[in-house]
Amino acid sequence: MAALTSKMSTKLTTSGVRPAKPTRASRMVMKASNNRPLWLPDVIPPPHLNGTLPGDSGFDPLGLGLNEERLKWYVEAEKTNGRWAMMAVTGILGQELLGVPAKWYEAGAAEYDLPVQAQVPILFLVMGFLETKRFQGFRETGTSGFINSFPFDPVGLNSPKHAVNEVKNGRLAMVAFIGFAMQALVSRTQPIEGLQKHLADPFGKNITYFLTHTPEVIAGTA
Repeated sequence: MAALTSKMSTKLTTSGVRPAKPTRASRMVMKASNNRPLWLPDVIPPPHLNGTLPGDSGFDPLGLGLNEERLKWYVEAEKTNGRWAMMAVTGILGQELLGVPAKWYEAGAAEYDLPVQAQVPILFLVMGFLETKRFQGFRETGTSGFINSFPFDPVGLNSPKHAVNEVKNGRLAMVAFIGFAMQALVSRTQPIEGLQKHLADPFGKNITYFLTHTPEVIAGTA
């Protein structure tokens, strides 16, 4: 049987029928899949995460990306949330470094020249327009953009390397913002302010202290 199989294989090869060679796209997928870092060493990534997406580390324990169309939208949603988080983190740190009196988590309650009742409809109109255009452009082109420019790349940074860096920085910023929010909730401090208090008294001003003195912290007497 083995001899017969060998003869058939030789005959097929000599007659011009050869095994199909992998395409360039499949070779790129295999290379990306083999070289990417995984979220956990030696973990087997799911088949729908083959390493071709920017920042893909094979992490999808809930199987949210099994649907190909939804996966594309989830990738876009993560990118958008990461961009908002990077702007938020930059703004929070920037206003504290510049000495703006109002703390970032109290800024919404401050009084401004334009009352909140006037800000809300303007916000809905502007953001509604921009988000609608972004959604329409993404559905048509599959890329991120701004108004009628897809992709939006005014400074020429649209490359695979920068795409990965953006995803990584966006994820870091989202985690940082959650940390800022939890810090403000528990200790009523801003990021740099809280760090300075902790460094000045590491054993006295830490998460255990703030969790066990919540009433005093909220009242501003701790």
